[in-house]
Amino acid sequence: MAAFDMSNPESVVSPGGVGFDINCGVRLIRTNLTEKDVNPVKEQLAQALFDHIPVGVGSKGVIPMGSKELEEALEMGMDWSLREGYAWAEDKEHCEEYGRMLQADPTKVSARAKKRGLPQLGTLGAGNHYAEIQVVDDIYDRHTAQKMGIEHKGQICVMVHSGSRGFGHQVATDALVQMEKAMKRDNIAVNDRQLACARIHSQEGQDYLKAMAAAANFAWVNRSSMTFLTRQAFAKQFHSTPDDLDMHVIYDVSHNIAKVEEHMVDGKQKTLLVHRKGSTRAFPPHHPLIPVDYQLTGQPVLIGGTMGTCSYVLTGTDKGMEETFGTTCHGAGRALSRAKSRRNLDYQTVLDKLAGQGISIRVASPKLVMEEAPESYKNVTDVVDTCHAAGISKKAIKLRPIAVIKG
Repeated sequence: MAAFDMSNPESVVSPGGVGFDINCGVRLIRTNLTEKDVNPVKEQLAQALFDHIPVGVGSKGVIPMGSKELEEALEMGMDWSLREGYAWAEDKEHCEEYGRMLQADPTKVSARAKKRGLPQLGTLGAGNHYAEIQVVDDIYDRHTAQKMGIEHKGQICVMVHSGSRGFGHQVATDALVQMEKAMKRDNIAVNDRQLACARIHSQEGQDYLKAMAAAANFAWVNRSSMTFLTRQAFAKQFHSTPDDLDMHVIYDVSHNIAKVEEHMVDGKQKTLLVHRKGSTRAFPPHHPLIPVDYQLTGQPVLIGGTMGTCSYVLTGTDKGMEETFGTTCHGAGRALSRAKSRRNLDYQTVLDKLAGQGISIRVASPKLVMEEAPESYKNVTDVVDTCHAAGISKKAIKLRPIAVIKG
């Protein structure tokens, strides 16, 4: 996390401080189903999700999309999904930024980025991205859980972790090229090329922020499209409707993004550009930018686990607002590199271990199984407990996976 004072002409914006997968984030959808309802049809349900949601590196979306629609989606974010019938009005309420960054300007995005993004809308992608069917395993804060529509242990939720696919990656790549030029011009030196940056108020800085906002909108439309497909898959499996299954979005939070926010610095209110890369916004109760439903609990923070480990829902705190500009962790970082995971772990062993834990799995690429095995990552519980103990966010709910869909 890095924050820069917007009123200081020397302040910079850095694509490296946002990350290549712009608005990579997590969305949690609740249901009124229980583990008892799902267990008998778990394999069919996992297969239905895998069939509905396109996954994998080169996956193409099933949502009809031409270049005109893409331009509109980049500008409108979830308002586009709502207009096209892929989202519910209340989904927007439970989304960071209400699913739309207003400064998005598709004209600042290269043709190459649009070409890469066009076929990928409504796809999960690969790497650490997943859609998981999860069970509420523990409730630490009953009042907060009820506000989120989580009534009891054993309740079924779906978590989707994905970002802006090749589109966001291209936006970041394009911006780094422009910023290297800007750094030469403005005599800015950094010790790592990945941290190339430009003054916030320079042409390059403004162009990047507008293109980044468009990529953020792309990611929200992407997660909305996958929410639509998830609702379809569940409705079909249970011969019901998404509405009757109570498939509401609990929250959607980003962990690779830069935002203009108001914070107290040395007792004075300042407007800052807050970069969050691999960290999550965690605003406290009564903050004006969080939904009405969560005004008393604080903003929900979704911490995704890895394949076969638990995930958590936390809430933002006042202490986090004072100490970390309203920011907390986003999950567990890697303990082994991808190459090391492939060398050290065996495909079948990982699958057998997951089956032993009662977890169904559908994967598009076998090598991902080793790369994303629980052993490849740090322990997410330790990370969450650390943030809870530090007081920068508070534990509310623990979820464990029973089915995983991966790229």
